[in-house]
Amino acid sequence: MPGSSLGRESGGVDPGREVDGHLHVPHNPTRAAAAAGALFTDAEGRIMMVRPTYKDYWDIPGGYVEPGETPYEACVREVEEELGIRPAIGRLLVADWAPSERDGDKILFIFNGGQLTDDQRTTIQLQVSELSEYRYLDSGDIEQRTLPRLVRRLSHARDAEATGSTTYLEHGNPVGRTSTR
Repeated sequence: MPGSSLGRESGGVDPGREVDGHLHVPHNPTRAAAAAGALFTDAEGRIMMVRPTYKDYWDIPGGYVEPGETPYEACVREVEEELGIRPAIGRLLVADWAPSERDGDKILFIFNGGQLTDDQRTTIQLQVSELSEYRYLDSGDIEQRTLPRLVRRLSHARDAEATGSTTYLEHGNPVGRTSTR
């Protein structure tokens, strides 16, 4: 019925509708939102970080999983949208259960993006509606520019990359027992 808010979430925005260039993913206490990003590094071991125009902190390339899409597909799509390139995305490094009172429950995935080729780096075209710049940063610079839980998540992603493992986290911290053989 016209003017009705039935089927709408907070703010009168239809779920799944794009608002200001961003997919509206409403908080739903019965279902977690999912997001996926790629860990790109350079030859010096620094991590590619992007500066979103809509956040107060730096992040890795990536974004929300859309309906009918897998986290891996979302990672590939978001990297192409945000950076204008389509590099081969590798295996899952980290899955992090990240509940937030402000944003609702989320499960965040980091996939291995590896090192970009010279050609890929020179053809990066940032999605200017979402990103103002990118840089390869060392851990100290990352700590100054982003959230502590993302710093932890990235540290565990680097460890998983180095050991060939996948790590499950909650709030950026590992859970469960460590197997010793």
